[in-house]
Amino acid sequence: MKNIVIFGAPGAGKGTQSDKMIEKYGFGHISTGDVLRAEIKNGTELGKTAKGFIDNGQLIPDELMIDILASVYDSFGKEHKGVIFDGFPRTIPQAEALKKMLSERGHQIAAMIELFVPEEELMKRLILRGEQSGRSDDNAETIQKRLNVYNTQTSPLIDWYQNEGIRHHVEGLGTIDEIFARIAKIIDNL
Repeated sequence: MKNIVIFGAPGAGKGTQSDKMIEKYGFGHISTGDVLRAEIKNGTELGKTAKGFIDNGQLIPDELMIDILASVYDSFGKEHKGVIFDGFPRTIPQAEALKKMLSERGHQIAAMIELFVPEEELMKRLILRGEQSGRSDDNAETIQKRLNVYNTQTSPLIDWYQNEGIRHHVEGLGTIDEIFARIAKIIDNL
């Protein structure tokens, strides 16, 4: 079982690369963004609460996210090939909570794959994505807020996973297939 945290700033390509990992390795996938967008679309209480945070470019409270993730993770059954955590954890307390939640199930994170993309390129990608998808959170002002949150609150996780001995830095520039080849090499060696 290879549970993987795919990590990087908004627009680094986490969703795109997750799709390629799912296709090649048969992993499950938990995208907190997708889970939250579904809750918002369905108008659930969680969705309404989450929307307030998201619209302001803020992170969802940890307890709420861990409860959601535990439920989705358990839905894959006990003997899955592994799960990709996409968009979570975003803070050290979340990483600790995820480690604890998995440990309670006798599981662990095998690797944190960090997709690194320069900020100028991230802005270009996200603005283009917003134009193509109509995602309301892909506009210049909100993107800058999200990048600021990433840089102040999320990037300390790089050191945390480095200390855990499972951080893998991957250059996020190049073609989708070139980037995926770098990721596959890491997964194949786990």
